[in-house]
Amino acid sequence: MGRAFVYVILGGGVAAGYAALEFSQRGIAPGELCIISEEATAPYERPALSKGFLLPEAPARLPAFHTCVGSNDQRLTPKWYTEHGIELILGTQVKSADVNRMTLTTATGETISYKTLIIATGARALKLEEFGVRGSDAENVCYLRNLADATRLVNIMQTCNEENAVVIGGGYIGMECAAALVTNRIKVTMVFPEAHCMARLFTPKIADFYEAYYESKGVNFIKGTVLSSFENSSDGKVTAVVLRDGTRVPTNMVVVGIGIRPNTGLFEGQLVIEKGGIKVNGRMQTSNSSIYAVGDVATFPVKLFGNEFRRLEHVDSARKSARHAVSAILSPDKTSDFDYLPFFYSRVFTLSWQFYGDNIGEVIHYGDFLAGRFGAYWVNKSRIVGAFLEGGNREEYEAIAKAVKLKIVAQDKAEVEKLGVEFVTKVGRHQEPNNGLVLDKPLYEWQATAGVAVALSVAAFAYWYGRRRQRW
Repeated sequence: MGRAFVYVILGGGVAAGYAALEFSQRGIAPGELCIISEEATAPYERPALSKGFLLPEAPARLPAFHTCVGSNDQRLTPKWYTEHGIELILGTQVKSADVNRMTLTTATGETISYKTLIIATGARALKLEEFGVRGSDAENVCYLRNLADATRLVNIMQTCNEENAVVIGGGYIGMECAAALVTNRIKVTMVFPEAHCMARLFTPKIADFYEAYYESKGVNFIKGTVLSSFENSSDGKVTAVVLRDGTRVPTNMVVVGIGIRPNTGLFEGQLVIEKGGIKVNGRMQTSNSSIYAVGDVATFPVKLFGNEFRRLEHVDSARKSARHAVSAILSPDKTSDFDYLPFFYSRVFTLSWQFYGDNIGEVIHYGDFLAGRFGAYWVNKSRIVGAFLEGGNREEYEAIAKAVKLKIVAQDKAEVEKLGVEFVTKVGRHQEPNNGLVLDKPLYEWQATAGVAVALSVAAFAYWYGRRRQRW
Protein backbone atom coordinates (compact mmCIF):
# COMPACT_ATOMS: atom_id res chain seq x y z
CA MET A 1 0.00 0.00 0.00
CA GLY A 2 1.53 3.30 -1.00
CA ARG A 3 1.38 6.54 -2.91
CA ALA A 4 3.94 8.34 -5.03
CA PHE A 5 4.48 12.06 -5.59
CA VAL A 6 7.06 14.12 -7.40
CA TYR A 7 7.35 16.53 -4.46
CA VAL A 8 6.63 15.86 -0.80
CA ILE A 9 6.70 18.42 2.02
CA LEU A 10 7.10 16.71 5.38
CA GLY A 11 5.61 18.94 8.06
CA GLY A 12 2.55 21.17 8.03
CA GLY A 13 3.70 24.40 9.65
CA VAL A 14 4.40 27.88 8.30
CA ALA A 15 7.18 26.76 5.95
CA ALA A 16 4.93 24.15 4.33
CA GLY A 17 2.30 26.72 3.43
CA TYR A 18 4.81 29.12 1.90
CA ALA A 19 6.50 26.32 -0.02
CA ALA A 20 3.12 25.18 -1.36
CA LEU A 21 2.29 28.68 -2.58
CA GLU A 22 5.67 28.96 -4.30
CA PHE A 23 5.18 25.58 -6.00
CA SER A 24 1.75 26.66 -7.21
CA GLN A 25 2.93 30.02 -8.52
CA ARG A 26 5.70 28.30 -10.45
CA GLY A 27 3.23 26.08 -12.23
CA ILE A 28 3.54 22.50 -10.96
CA ALA A 29 0.95 20.08 -12.24
CA PRO A 30 -2.01 18.90 -10.13
CA GLY A 31 -1.20 15.73 -8.20
CA GLU A 32 2.57 16.30 -8.11
CA LEU A 33 2.76 17.72 -4.56
CA CYS A 34 1.58 16.55 -1.17
CA ILE A 35 2.00 17.87 2.37
CA ILE A 36 2.19 15.41 5.25
CA SER A 37 1.34 16.87 8.64
CA GLU A 38 0.70 15.52 12.12
CA GLU A 39 -1.72 18.37 12.72
CA ALA A 40 -5.32 18.05 11.64
CA THR A 41 -5.54 21.41 9.88
CA ALA A 42 -3.94 23.05 6.85
CA PRO A 43 -0.82 25.16 7.44
CA TYR A 44 -1.35 28.36 9.43
CA GLU A 45 0.62 31.35 10.68
CA ARG A 46 2.05 30.13 13.99
CA PRO A 47 2.73 33.63 15.46
CA ALA A 48 -1.02 34.10 15.83
CA LEU A 49 -1.06 31.46 18.58
CA SER A 50 0.81 33.64 21.08
CA LYS A 51 -0.83 36.88 19.95
CA GLY A 52 -4.30 37.28 18.49
CA PHE A 53 -5.48 33.76 19.33
CA LEU A 54 -5.11 34.47 23.05
CA LEU A 55 -7.05 37.76 23.09
CA PRO A 56 -10.13 37.80 25.35
CA GLU A 57 -12.15 39.84 22.84
CA ALA A 58 -12.42 39.21 19.08
CA PRO A 59 -9.70 36.54 19.15
CA ALA A 60 -8.16 35.26 15.94
CA ARG A 61 -9.53 31.95 14.73
CA LEU A 62 -9.05 29.86 11.63
CA PRO A 63 -9.51 30.26 8.74
CA ALA A 64 -8.41 33.87 9.33
CA PHE A 65 -4.73 33.06 9.82
CA HIS A 66 -4.00 30.26 7.40
CA THR A 67 -0.76 30.86 5.51
CA CYS A 68 0.20 33.04 3.71
CA VAL A 69 -1.58 36.06 5.23
CA GLY A 70 1.42 36.80 7.44
CA SER A 71 3.24 38.28 4.44
CA ASN A 72 0.10 39.87 3.00
CA ASP A 73 -0.30 37.13 0.42
CA GLN A 74 -3.08 34.64 -0.36
CA ARG A 75 -4.92 32.79 2.40
CA LEU A 76 -4.47 29.10 1.66
CA THR A 77 -7.58 27.41 3.00
CA PRO A 78 -8.15 23.66 2.59
CA LYS A 79 -10.29 24.53 -0.45
CA TRP A 80 -7.30 26.32 -2.04
CA TYR A 81 -5.17 23.16 -1.82
CA THR A 82 -7.93 21.10 -3.42
CA GLU A 83 -8.41 23.62 -6.23
CA HIS A 84 -4.67 23.63 -6.95
CA GLY A 85 -4.28 19.85 -6.94
CA ILE A 86 -2.15 19.72 -3.80
CA GLU A 87 -2.90 16.79 -1.53
CA LEU A 88 -3.06 17.41 2.21
CA ILE A 89 -2.32 14.29 4.23
CA LEU A 90 -3.30 15.56 7.68
CA GLY A 91 -3.34 13.98 11.11
CA THR A 92 -0.62 11.63 9.92
CA GLN A 93 2.60 10.73 11.71
CA VAL A 94 5.61 9.55 9.76
CA LYS A 95 7.40 6.83 11.72
CA SER A 96 10.44 6.27 9.49
CA ALA A 97 12.28 7.66 6.49
CA ASP A 98 14.61 5.91 4.07
CA VAL A 99 16.58 8.50 2.12
CA ASN A 100 18.19 5.90 -0.13
CA ARG A 101 14.88 4.41 -1.21
CA MET A 102 13.28 7.87 -1.16
CA THR A 103 10.35 6.72 0.94
CA LEU A 104 8.46 7.74 4.07
CA THR A 105 6.45 5.27 6.14
CA THR A 106 3.48 6.45 8.18
CA ALA A 107 2.26 5.16 11.54
CA THR A 108 -0.45 3.21 9.72
CA GLY A 109 2.11 1.46 7.54
CA GLU A 110 1.51 3.39 4.32
CA THR A 111 4.56 4.08 2.18
CA ILE A 112 4.83 7.46 0.46
CA SER A 113 7.57 7.87 -2.14
CA TYR A 114 9.02 11.06 -3.55
CA LYS A 115 11.49 12.35 -6.10
CA THR A 116 12.19 15.52 -4.10
CA LEU A 117 11.57 15.94 -0.39
CA ILE A 118 11.36 19.18 1.61
CA ILE A 119 11.83 18.63 5.33
CA ALA A 120 9.75 21.23 7.17
CA THR A 121 9.30 19.35 10.43
CA GLY A 122 10.04 22.41 12.58
CA ALA A 123 10.65 21.89 16.26
CA ARG A 124 8.91 20.70 19.38
CA ALA A 125 8.58 22.43 22.74
CA LEU A 126 11.09 21.30 25.35
CA LYS A 127 9.36 19.58 28.28
CA LEU A 128 10.13 20.02 31.95
CA GLU A 129 10.77 16.31 32.29
CA GLU A 130 13.88 16.75 30.13
CA PHE A 131 15.28 18.85 32.98
CA GLY A 132 14.31 16.43 35.73
CA VAL A 133 11.01 18.06 36.75
CA ARG A 134 7.97 15.80 36.79
CA GLY A 135 4.33 16.73 36.54
CA SER A 136 3.97 18.79 33.36
CA ASP A 137 1.17 16.48 32.28
CA ALA A 138 -1.08 18.03 34.94
CA GLU A 139 -4.38 19.41 33.67
CA ASN A 140 -3.44 23.05 34.30
CA VAL A 141 0.14 23.01 32.94
CA CYS A 142 0.37 24.37 29.40
CA TYR A 143 2.90 24.49 26.58
CA LEU A 144 2.43 26.47 23.38
CA ARG A 145 3.60 25.15 20.04
CA ASN A 146 0.56 24.25 17.94
CA LEU A 147 -3.14 24.93 17.55
CA ALA A 148 -4.15 22.21 20.01
CA ASP A 149 -1.82 23.71 22.64
CA ALA A 150 -3.26 27.18 22.07
CA THR A 151 -6.84 25.95 22.29
CA ARG A 152 -6.07 24.19 25.56
CA LEU A 153 -4.35 27.30 26.93
CA VAL A 154 -7.38 29.46 26.10
CA ASN A 155 -9.74 27.01 27.80
CA ILE A 156 -7.65 27.01 30.97
CA MET A 157 -7.26 30.80 30.98
CA GLN A 158 -11.02 31.17 30.85
CA THR A 159 -11.30 29.30 34.16
CA CYS A 160 -8.65 31.45 35.88
CA ASN A 161 -10.02 34.97 35.62
CA GLU A 162 -8.65 37.16 38.45
CA GLU A 163 -6.56 34.20 39.62
CA ASN A 164 -2.83 33.41 39.44
CA ALA A 165 -0.54 32.05 36.77
CA VAL A 166 3.15 31.19 36.77
CA VAL A 167 5.09 31.47 33.51
CA ILE A 168 8.25 29.37 33.38
CA GLY A 169 10.73 30.93 30.95
CA GLY A 170 11.68 34.48 30.01
CA GLY A 171 12.04 34.18 26.24
CA TYR A 172 9.65 34.80 23.35
CA ILE A 173 6.88 32.45 24.44
CA GLY A 174 7.19 33.41 28.09
CA MET A 175 6.99 37.14 27.42
CA GLU A 176 4.15 36.93 24.89
CA CYS A 177 2.10 34.50 26.98
CA ALA A 178 2.60 36.63 30.09
CA ALA A 179 1.21 39.62 28.20
CA ALA A 180 -1.76 37.56 27.02
CA LEU A 181 -2.47 36.32 30.55
CA VAL A 182 -2.46 39.88 31.88
CA THR A 183 -4.81 40.93 29.07
CA ASN A 184 -7.10 38.11 30.25
CA ARG A 185 -7.08 39.58 33.79
CA ILE A 186 -4.83 36.93 35.29
CA LYS A 187 -2.10 37.80 37.79
CA VAL A 188 1.29 36.65 36.50
CA THR A 189 4.61 35.62 38.04
CA MET A 190 7.47 34.94 35.62
CA VAL A 191 10.31 32.61 36.62
CA PHE A 192 13.54 32.16 34.68
CA PRO A 193 17.21 31.41 35.46
CA GLU A 194 18.78 34.31 33.57
CA ALA A 195 19.57 37.74 35.00
CA HIS A 196 16.97 39.38 32.77
CA CYS A 197 14.26 38.57 30.24
CA MET A 198 15.03 37.72 26.60
CA ALA A 199 18.64 37.08 27.56
CA ARG A 200 19.62 35.70 24.15
CA LEU A 201 18.83 39.04 22.51
CA PHE A 202 18.18 41.90 24.94
CA THR A 203 20.92 43.89 26.64
CA PRO A 204 20.39 44.51 30.37
CA LYS A 205 19.30 48.08 29.61
CA ILE A 206 16.74 47.02 27.01
CA ALA A 207 15.48 44.23 29.26
CA ASP A 208 15.09 46.68 32.13
CA PHE A 209 12.62 48.73 30.09
CA TYR A 210 10.43 45.74 29.25
CA GLU A 211 10.56 44.31 32.74
CA ALA A 212 9.54 47.70 34.13
CA TYR A 213 6.66 47.88 31.66
CA TYR A 214 5.48 44.40 32.61
CA GLU A 215 5.76 45.28 36.30
CA SER A 216 3.57 48.33 35.65
CA LYS A 217 0.98 45.82 34.40
CA GLY A 218 1.25 43.81 37.61
CA VAL A 219 3.70 41.10 36.49
CA ASN A 220 6.10 39.81 39.16
CA PHE A 221 9.58 38.61 38.15
CA ILE A 222 11.59 35.94 39.94
CA LYS A 223 14.98 35.74 38.24
CA GLY A 224 18.09 33.66 38.70
CA THR A 225 16.35 30.45 39.70
CA VAL A 226 14.43 27.55 38.15
CA LEU A 227 11.46 25.34 38.85
CA SER A 228 12.24 22.44 41.17
CA SER A 229 8.87 20.75 41.68
CA PHE A 230 5.10 21.13 41.74
CA GLU A 231 2.59 20.89 44.55
CA ASN A 232 -0.65 19.25 43.48
CA SER A 233 -4.21 19.02 44.74
CA SER A 234 -6.00 15.74 45.28
CA ASP A 235 -7.39 15.91 41.75
CA GLY A 236 -3.90 16.30 40.27
CA LYS A 237 -3.95 20.00 39.45
CA VAL A 238 -0.89 22.11 40.21
CA THR A 239 -1.55 24.43 43.16
CA ALA A 240 1.96 25.83 43.63
CA VAL A 241 5.41 25.78 42.07
CA VAL A 242 8.48 25.27 44.23
CA LEU A 243 11.70 26.87 43.03
CA ARG A 244 15.26 25.70 43.47
CA ASP A 245 15.95 28.52 45.94
CA GLY A 246 13.05 27.30 48.10
CA THR A 247 10.52 29.92 47.05
CA ARG A 248 6.94 28.64 46.90
CA VAL A 249 4.56 30.38 44.48
CA PRO A 250 0.83 29.50 44.71
CA THR A 251 -0.85 29.29 41.30
CA ASN A 252 -3.95 28.23 39.44
CA MET A 253 -2.18 27.50 36.16
CA VAL A 254 1.32 27.20 34.69
CA VAL A 255 2.61 28.11 31.24
CA VAL A 256 5.96 26.63 30.22
CA GLY A 257 8.13 28.23 27.54
CA ILE A 258 11.69 26.95 27.96
CA GLY A 259 12.78 26.57 24.36
CA ILE A 260 12.43 24.18 21.46
CA ARG A 261 14.28 21.27 19.91
CA PRO A 262 14.36 20.68 16.12
CA ASN A 263 12.57 17.59 14.86
CA THR A 264 15.52 15.87 13.20
CA GLY A 265 14.98 12.35 14.56
CA LEU A 266 13.79 10.74 11.33
CA PHE A 267 16.98 11.74 9.54
CA GLU A 268 19.72 11.35 12.13
CA GLY A 269 22.33 8.96 10.78
CA GLN A 270 21.10 9.60 7.24
CA LEU A 271 21.71 13.32 6.75
CA VAL A 272 24.40 15.63 8.17
CA ILE A 273 23.28 17.28 11.42
CA GLU A 274 24.97 20.46 12.63
CA LYS A 275 24.17 22.86 15.49
CA GLY A 276 21.06 20.85 16.29
CA GLY A 277 19.57 21.11 12.80
CA ILE A 278 19.83 19.49 9.40
CA LYS A 279 22.76 21.04 7.59
CA VAL A 280 21.97 22.57 4.19
CA ASN A 281 23.83 24.63 1.61
CA GLY A 282 22.84 28.04 0.27
CA ARG A 283 20.08 26.41 -1.77
CA MET A 284 18.63 24.72 1.34
CA GLN A 285 19.84 21.38 -0.05
CA THR A 286 20.95 18.72 2.42
CA SER A 287 23.79 16.21 2.14
CA ASN A 288 21.37 14.17 0.00
CA SER A 289 20.78 16.01 -3.28
CA SER A 290 17.09 15.06 -3.49
CA ILE A 291 16.28 16.41 -0.02
CA TYR A 292 15.93 19.99 1.17
CA ALA A 293 15.34 21.35 4.69
CA VAL A 294 13.75 24.68 5.68
CA GLY A 295 12.60 26.64 8.71
CA ASP A 296 13.50 25.86 12.32
CA VAL A 297 14.93 22.45 11.46
CA ALA A 298 17.53 23.78 8.98
CA THR A 299 21.09 24.94 9.71
CA PHE A 300 22.16 27.11 6.80
CA PRO A 301 25.03 29.47 5.85
CA VAL A 302 24.23 33.13 6.56
CA LYS A 303 26.00 35.34 4.03
CA LEU A 304 25.80 38.34 6.34
CA PHE A 305 27.86 36.43 8.91
CA GLY A 306 30.53 35.31 6.47
CA ASN A 307 28.60 32.12 5.63
CA GLU A 308 28.70 30.95 9.22
CA PHE A 309 26.16 28.17 9.68
CA ARG A 310 23.23 29.16 11.88
CA ARG A 311 19.89 27.68 12.81
CA LEU A 312 17.35 30.47 13.22
CA GLU A 313 14.11 30.07 15.13
CA HIS A 314 11.74 32.60 13.65
CA VAL A 315 8.77 32.69 11.31
CA ASP A 316 10.48 35.06 8.87
CA SER A 317 13.26 32.57 8.27
CA ALA A 318 10.72 29.76 7.81
CA ARG A 319 8.76 31.72 5.20
CA LYS A 320 11.73 32.85 3.15
CA SER A 321 13.81 29.67 3.33
CA ALA A 322 10.78 27.65 2.17
CA ARG A 323 10.23 29.80 -0.89
CA HIS A 324 13.94 29.80 -1.65
CA ALA A 325 14.11 26.02 -1.54
CA VAL A 326 11.26 25.71 -4.04
CA SER A 327 13.00 28.21 -6.31
CA ALA A 328 16.19 26.14 -6.11
CA ILE A 329 14.27 22.95 -6.91
CA LEU A 330 12.32 24.28 -9.89
CA SER A 331 14.74 26.91 -11.25
CA PRO A 332 18.21 25.81 -10.14
CA ASP A 333 20.02 27.78 -12.85
CA LYS A 334 18.29 31.01 -11.89
CA THR A 335 18.55 30.64 -8.10
CA SER A 336 21.54 32.03 -6.23
CA ASP A 337 22.46 31.15 -2.66
CA PHE A 338 20.07 32.21 0.08
CA ASP A 339 21.00 35.74 1.19
CA TYR A 340 19.02 36.15 4.38
CA LEU A 341 18.89 39.09 6.76
CA PRO A 342 18.07 37.64 10.22
CA PHE A 343 14.92 39.31 11.50
CA PHE A 344 13.00 39.03 14.77
CA TYR A 345 10.03 40.95 16.09
CA SER A 346 7.48 40.95 18.87
CA ARG A 347 4.34 42.87 19.80
CA VAL A 348 2.96 42.87 23.32
CA PHE A 349 0.60 45.28 25.06
CA THR A 350 1.20 48.61 23.28
CA LEU A 351 4.84 47.80 22.55
CA SER A 352 6.37 46.73 19.24
CA TRP A 353 10.01 46.04 18.43
CA GLN A 354 12.08 44.71 15.57
CA PHE A 355 15.65 43.41 15.42
CA TYR A 356 17.90 42.76 12.43
CA GLY A 357 21.27 41.08 12.14
CA ASP A 358 23.45 39.77 14.96
CA ASN A 359 23.91 40.87 18.56
CA ILE A 360 27.69 40.75 18.75
CA GLY A 361 30.22 43.51 19.34
CA GLU A 362 29.88 46.77 21.25
CA VAL A 363 26.36 47.99 22.00
CA ILE A 364 25.34 51.61 21.49
CA HIS A 365 21.96 52.51 22.98
CA TYR A 366 20.03 55.57 21.87
CA GLY A 367 16.67 57.27 22.19
CA ASP A 368 14.21 58.01 24.98
CA PHE A 369 13.63 54.96 27.18
CA LEU A 370 11.06 56.84 29.27
CA ALA A 371 8.91 57.55 26.23
CA GLY A 372 9.32 54.04 24.79
CA ARG A 373 11.14 55.30 21.67
CA PHE A 374 14.60 53.81 21.75
CA GLY A 375 16.96 51.38 20.13
CA ALA A 376 20.45 49.94 19.96
CA TYR A 377 23.16 49.16 17.44
CA TRP A 378 25.68 46.35 17.73
CA VAL A 379 28.99 47.50 16.24
CA ASN A 380 31.72 45.02 15.33
CA LYS A 381 34.99 46.17 13.75
CA SER A 382 33.52 49.66 13.34
CA ARG A 383 30.53 48.39 11.35
CA ILE A 384 26.89 48.02 12.34
CA VAL A 385 26.06 44.30 12.39
CA GLY A 386 22.85 44.39 14.44
CA ALA A 387 20.06 46.86 15.11
CA PHE A 388 17.10 46.96 17.49
CA LEU A 389 14.26 49.48 17.56
CA GLU A 390 11.22 49.84 19.79
CA GLY A 391 8.28 51.96 18.70
CA GLY A 392 9.50 52.72 15.18
CA ASN A 393 7.57 53.30 11.99
CA ARG A 394 7.99 51.40 8.74
CA GLU A 395 10.53 53.83 7.30
CA GLU A 396 12.64 53.63 10.46
CA TYR A 397 12.58 49.85 10.51
CA GLU A 398 13.59 49.82 6.85
CA ALA A 399 16.45 52.19 7.65
CA ILE A 400 17.93 50.03 10.42
CA ALA A 401 17.51 46.89 8.31
CA LYS A 402 19.34 48.49 5.41
CA ALA A 403 22.11 49.67 7.75
CA VAL A 404 22.70 46.11 8.92
CA LYS A 405 22.50 44.66 5.42
CA LEU A 406 25.09 47.15 4.20
CA LYS A 407 27.14 46.96 7.43
CA ILE A 408 27.54 50.72 7.41
CA VAL A 409 30.53 52.26 9.18
CA ALA A 410 29.93 53.60 12.70
CA GLN A 411 33.19 54.93 14.11
CA ASP A 412 31.95 57.89 16.16
CA LYS A 413 30.07 56.36 19.08
CA ALA A 414 28.91 59.73 20.39
CA GLU A 415 27.41 60.68 17.04
CA VAL A 416 25.64 57.33 16.69
CA GLU A 417 24.20 57.61 20.19
CA LYS A 418 23.06 61.19 19.60
CA LEU A 419 21.45 60.66 16.20
CA GLY A 420 19.95 57.20 16.73
CA VAL A 421 17.80 56.18 13.74
CA GLU A 422 18.72 59.42 12.02
CA PHE A 423 22.33 58.23 11.90
CA VAL A 424 21.57 55.25 9.67
CA THR A 425 19.13 57.26 7.58
CA LYS A 426 21.79 59.91 6.99
CA VAL A 427 24.70 57.56 6.36
CA GLY A 428 22.60 55.11 4.34
CA ARG A 429 21.96 57.75 1.67
CA HIS A 430 25.64 57.61 0.78
CA GLN A 431 25.76 53.82 0.52
CA GLU A 432 24.99 51.66 -2.49
CA PRO A 433 21.28 50.72 -2.43
CA ASN A 434 20.43 47.09 -1.81
CA ASN A 435 17.63 46.29 -4.18
CA GLY A 436 17.27 42.79 -2.79
CA LEU A 437 16.20 43.99 0.64
CA VAL A 438 12.58 43.12 1.28
CA LEU A 439 11.03 43.67 4.67
CA ASP A 440 8.00 41.91 6.03
CA LYS A 441 6.06 44.06 8.47
CA PRO A 442 3.03 42.10 9.65
CA LEU A 443 -0.09 44.18 9.19
CA TYR A 444 -2.81 41.81 10.34
CA GLU A 445 -4.76 42.65 13.46
CA TRP A 446 -4.44 39.14 14.83
CA GLN A 447 -0.66 39.53 15.05
CA ALA A 448 -0.75 42.29 17.64
CA THR A 449 -2.54 42.90 20.92
CA ALA A 450 -2.41 46.62 20.30
CA GLY A 451 -1.10 49.26 17.96
CA VAL A 452 0.56 52.53 18.88
CA ALA A 453 0.11 53.54 22.53
CA VAL A 454 -2.17 56.45 23.23
CA ALA A 455 -0.46 59.46 24.71
CA LEU A 456 -2.08 59.01 28.10
CA SER A 457 -0.79 55.46 28.60
CA VAL A 458 2.71 56.46 27.48
CA ALA A 459 2.75 59.37 29.87
CA ALA A 460 1.52 57.22 32.74
CA PHE A 461 4.18 54.59 32.17
CA ALA A 462 6.90 57.22 31.78
CA TYR A 463 5.94 58.68 35.15
CA TRP A 464 5.89 55.22 36.79
CA TYR A 465 9.14 54.15 35.16
CA GLY A 466 10.85 57.38 36.18
CA ARG A 467 9.83 56.94 39.81
CA ARG A 468 11.01 53.32 39.69
CA ARG A 469 14.45 54.38 38.48
CA GLN A 470 14.70 57.01 41.18
CA ARG A 471 14.37 54.27 43.79
CA TRP A 472 17.53 52.67 42.38
